[in-house]
Amino acid sequence: MTLMDQVALWVGAALTLMIFSFLYRDNPFYKFAEHLFVGVSAAYWMVTGFWSTLIPNGIGKVWPSLIASVNPQAAATEPNYYFIIPIILGLMMLTRLFGGIGWISRWPMALIIGFSAGTNLTRYLQSDFLAQVHATSVPLIVMANGSFMVVDSFSNFVLVFGVIAALIYFFFSIEHKGAIAGISRGGIWILMITFGAAFGYTVMARISLLIGRFEFLKTWFQSIV
Repeated sequence: MTLMDQVALWVGAALTLMIFSFLYRDNPFYKFAEHLFVGVSAAYWMVTGFWSTLIPNGIGKVWPSLIASVNPQAAATEPNYYFIIPIILGLMMLTRLFGGIGWISRWPMALIIGFSAGTNLTRYLQSDFLAQVHATSVPLIVMANGSFMVVDSFSNFVLVFGVIAALIYFFFSIEHKGAIAGISRGGIWILMITFGAAFGYTVMARISLLIGRFEFLKTWFQSIV
């Protein structure tokens, strides 16, 4: 292990222990590690966005000769002055840093929100609605080679009943009593099981991250002894 690897190992172990110190109570070591993480992350994404988005898609499109030293291939292309529009919109968003003209930043923000909502409408309509309807439209009786498939039929029945019961729970145009009340209660159970599974999956992901940090500390401790 090189000297730089040793330094990185000790810095990583120290920051991990600072984060874990919050389990005792809030303290200056935890705040230092938290602020350092936020600051480094913000700086990393700012630099990444500058070199991967602003330079090639902004300045490189309008003034290719300016980036000849960092991207010779892009410097040989013809200027595309249409990209001046997003550059101006980006500069308008920076006016938010100045109180007197901060209202100008609302115009590019409104354009971004409106454009995103309009272009994503059809995409989400297809992926989050039509695709879900198609996936739920399954046969309740599954036959294969002339034989009745019990497990597949039961799985499809649970899927269709769960969707219908959950939808009925949110359908308030009729009073929930009698059979409707029973199906609605079934929808509640379906929703609770779904939310519980999603929460359990999230907890498992966080536990996986925690195990990774413990393994890192184990490597650091083994390097000491």
